[in-house]
Amino acid sequence: MSQQWALTWNVRRGTEDDVIRLFERSGRPDHTVRDAAGEVVGLLKRTSVFMRQNTVVRVIEFDGDFIDVAKHMGQQREVRDLETALEQYLEEERDMSTPEKTAAFFASASMRCILSRRHDEELADV
Repeated sequence: MSQQWALTWNVRRGTEDDVIRLFERSGRPDHTVRDAAGEVVGLLKRTSVFMRQNTVVRVIEFDGDFIDVAKHMGQQREVRDLETALEQYLEEERDMSTPEKTAAFFASASMRCILSRRHDEELADV
């Protein structure tokens, strides 16, 4: 069963158009999540990015463990390039220099999905 998590942060006011362009031009990471031994442990299924004023929300849908996905994304050149380019626009600095530090950022900036319903899914008995 897929999970969804969101990451949120603020950019400096007045830089919103620059940030939008960065996301529009960003690359696509490898969607297969592997552990240190190279075994497949997850799948990055979808990434969506929303912005309201200077607040950015990145929503990821994935299969697997959140920490494995966060570490995987921190190893992807496309993600690292985007994060490096974003640094100059952030209200608060963050350290994305290693997969572990990237995972720590993901843990601190993440929002857990508490409701996601599809039209074709039965409601669970509570």
